[in-house]
Amino acid sequence: MIYTAESVEQLTENFAQLPGIGRKTAHRLALFVVKMNREDVVALAKALVSVKDKVRYCSICSNITESDPCCICTNAKRDRSVICVVEEPTDVLALEKTNEFKGLYHVLGGALSPLDGVGPEDLRIKELLKRLSGAGIEEIILALNPDVEGEATTLYLSKLLKPLGMKVTRIARGLPVGTDLEYADEATLSRALEGRIAI
Repeated sequence: MIYTAESVEQLTENFAQLPGIGRKTAHRLALFVVKMNREDVVALAKALVSVKDKVRYCSICSNITESDPCCICTNAKRDRSVICVVEEPTDVLALEKTNEFKGLYHVLGGALSPLDGVGPEDLRIKELLKRLSGAGIEEIILALNPDVEGEATTLYLSKLLKPLGMKVTRIARGLPVGTDLEYADEATLSRALEGRIAI
């Protein structure tokens, strides 16, 4: 039995489909929308439709963009000899916030996960190999998540890429800044030791 308005229930169901949003949070968001003034709700609805209508994937790197190719791929100041391979567009955003990487990106659209039915053909690996057939690429940086799927994808890609004759690297893994050694897990400490550098 539904104890709230049907439209609120339907909005709750829609919010609950979003990643990381549970039923309680979805219901809270729906009730917040009820309290919003109509103009703000209309603006929110327009923003949602606008994103769906305007945003697409870059035909070169597969990052999200409104213009194709994206502003990173068309930026003449970027180092075109280095491509950083990431899982999702959110990873590009995270790396860009550091202001450290000045090369190009390639977004795979996920990671290998046989249990979830995600194989190499479901990722943008063919597109990456096609990009690498062009001259000028000297290094491929694999910047995938440090989980089982990310590790499997890194291993798979490194085996594919090494025979191509370019430098294949991966981002370092280790302790985040501000963490005490006593609170770090064994896997993180092991990776920190493996990735140590000379000072």
